[in-house]
Amino acid sequence: MKSRLQDLTLIIALFSILFLITAACSKGPEETSTLVYGLTLAPSGIDPHLNASSELGIPLRSVYDTLVFLNPETGKFVPGLAESWTISPDGLTYTFTLRRDVTFHDGTPFNAQAVLANLNRIRDPNNHSQKAVFMLGPLEEVELIDDYKVAIHLSEPYAPLLDSLSDVYLGMASPTAFETWGTAEYQFHQVGTGPYRFVEYIPNDRLTLAHNPDYAWAPSIYYQPQADIQNIIFRFYEDSSTRALALESGEIDIIGEVPPHEASRLSVNADFTLYPVSIPGQPMQFFFNTQLAPTDDVMVRRALIHAVDRQYAVTTVFGVYSVVAQSPFLASTFNLDSQNPTPDYDPKTAEALLEAAGWTDEDGDGIRSKNNIPLELHIVSPPWGSNSEVAQLIRADWEIIGARVTLEIASGFGPLKEIQTQGKYQAIGINFFGTDPDLLRSFYSSTGLYNWTGFSDPKLDQLLLHASQTSLDPNERLRLYQQFVSHVQEEALLLPIRFYVNLVVASKRVEGLHFSAQGWYPILIDLRISH
Repeated sequence: MKSRLQDLTLIIALFSILFLITAACSKGPEETSTLVYGLTLAPSGIDPHLNASSELGIPLRSVYDTLVFLNPETGKFVPGLAESWTISPDGLTYTFTLRRDVTFHDGTPFNAQAVLANLNRIRDPNNHSQKAVFMLGPLEEVELIDDYKVAIHLSEPYAPLLDSLSDVYLGMASPTAFETWGTAEYQFHQVGTGPYRFVEYIPNDRLTLAHNPDYAWAPSIYYQPQADIQNIIFRFYEDSSTRALALESGEIDIIGEVPPHEASRLSVNADFTLYPVSIPGQPMQFFFNTQLAPTDDVMVRRALIHAVDRQYAVTTVFGVYSVVAQSPFLASTFNLDSQNPTPDYDPKTAEALLEAAGWTDEDGDGIRSKNNIPLELHIVSPPWGSNSEVAQLIRADWEIIGARVTLEIASGFGPLKEIQTQGKYQAIGINFFGTDPDLLRSFYSSTGLYNWTGFSDPKLDQLLLHASQTSLDPNERLRLYQQFVSHVQEEALLLPIRFYVNLVVASKRVEGLHFSAQGWYPILIDLRISH
């Protein structure tokens, strides 16, 4: 009997060991509810009030709520932390009635005082905000009407204000956390009111979020009131060649900016889903320097636009995932791309325009000249987003019509800005993203920070200013921007290439992936993992 009992005990023990081994080899509940998201840039800073990277919004859009949200399907603003708002008839005062049921992740109550603390932090010149402070426009005063009502007073009307307040850079953060951690350390201890809590950030390694079980104030643009996925880990993949490999190995579940050829290959793989996401704002583009010969001549600029086979460039570099851009700006509510399209590829017209401008091949060596000065063009390209590949094709097209062309690839934004400051270029590439066309003012007004064309026209300045102030009539704004596009096309100030499409690829086990109106930011609360 004792021997049989010992045998039975041994069998039970063996089954117990086998069960433990099986359980250890299987994903537990915590592991199966964790999603890994690949980021394609490691920002130098991730404080949305102080830093400017689009990449930081991918995780932090879900850490912070905003006063209002922009519905990506309708283009309309909907309540967020503000349950309602009014705009004064003169467009100078925006009054927000706030929700009363919201708390920050650290337990601090959200109220009018918190809004004031956030806006003061952004406006503090000692904090050197790179983006958020400019999004507030002509903000003059923040008035606390009562605990749950706040008024924002402007010195002049500013139509993009609601759009700005819907973006993560103006997300509401805990004033207690500001005071606890200080300006330098806050980025490592961020506290919002969103559906996910900030857990940790280790630069160049990972950023971790955990779902907020107390979230009960989801805006209408979210499909789910609570997150299904418990933890989301963001890892960095700056080398584009590693992104598809990371997906296929199961190292990550989602990643954006997948190279077009890899996206095409993965799109036919049953294990993955491709999401081509249009990003609103400016196109990939090259500005002409109107302050330096020969691009100081509008006829030369028009010739150079005709000389570039933009459709070939877009198809060659981006495949079927992009269309040729026609205008300086595109967003769902301000589609300016159909207004006065950029001239088509026509090298014969390009050559005729150069001849009319006095640029001829006098000695038959294939290089045009005027008054014994050769037609020389210097292109400066950013290193990101396949700009350099497109710039090489532009160079080849301009050489065909008789120009001697040099191409310089800047190593980053800083070097790009240094080259621009020197002014020794005929064409330079730069573009920003955004949902409101007021971002064009920085590029085309006479005193704009990014007026890299050097073009100055008081009428254009007034047009852009008026468009930024027409806050209560979107149709009038659209009409003004259409006039702006006509003026830019007439002066041939830029060569538009293509509007940005972010190629996001996700594992088939990821369900519910969709994006905010800003394009870059996934709505993480709606994600689910199938088992």
